[in-house]
Amino acid sequence: MTELKARLAQAQQQMDGLLQNAVKQLDGIDQQLADAMTYGLLNGGKRLRPILVMAAAEAVGGQSQQAESAAVAMEMIHSYSLIHDDLPAMDDDDLRRGKPTTHIAFNEATAILAGDGLLTGAFEVLLADEQLQPQQSVAMSRLLARAAGAAGMVGGQSIDLNNVGKAMTLEQLEFMHRGKTGALIRASVQLGAMAACWPLDDAREQALVTYANCIGLAFQVQDDILDVEGDTATLGKQAGADIALNKPTYPALLGMEQARNKAAELVQQALDALQPLRQQGGETELLEQIARYIIQRDH
Repeated sequence: MTELKARLAQAQQQMDGLLQNAVKQLDGIDQQLADAMTYGLLNGGKRLRPILVMAAAEAVGGQSQQAESAAVAMEMIHSYSLIHDDLPAMDDDDLRRGKPTTHIAFNEATAILAGDGLLTGAFEVLLADEQLQPQQSVAMSRLLARAAGAAGMVGGQSIDLNNVGKAMTLEQLEFMHRGKTGALIRASVQLGAMAACWPLDDAREQALVTYANCIGLAFQVQDDILDVEGDTATLGKQAGADIALNKPTYPALLGMEQARNKAAELVQQALDALQPLRQQGGETELLEQIARYIIQRDH
């Protein structure tokens, strides 16, 4: 964990520089909008998804630098989703990573526009990468759009909001989170691999998709556990929020012990999925460390 935290801290610093530069490069931007976008983007996130992008590039034999634009685009999409999730019409949160949410720090209209700007800006960043071949760039943009949209994250969030206070089966809960949380995690490893290895062969892509599906669910199980056992100061957001809203969660459906067991099983399945990449000489150590970190984190 010590080694991973050091690598994550270094990667976070690198990503913050890339993200700040990306916002500056967007032409014709209003200053208040730019400030709100930067605020929502550079507020101390773990940068898990962009780090996954660059780690996946290494796992298929490439270099992390080949995937920098994809990593920036992914974090812009993720940050937009958080800004919108926190809005009064959605989860109505006042805190994000220990700081006032964007609509509290600015205002609701500016927060909506900041999210819109980050969403569209992500595709501008990705499509402007001259290192990518035209077909490669289009394929990556299409994959990101699907993962972020109604078939992925947005669809999962819709299911979540429409089922507050309602009973869900384990299968329904997993389907929701494969969209809400899992879609961007899955797209992160796919984009990183596609940036470094084009065209990406089916075998390596499937190994990475299996890995991502497992850590995506494990991430959500751990989030649900932390919502019960964590405290607001450590989490950086309101503890017990899911309970207060009567949202369906893994601990509620399985019990705390079984939820922990499920998270551990998912991480092991993720590690097993990387074996074909290791056998082909891919550097998978960071992906392995991230999988273990997901269920050891406290925020």
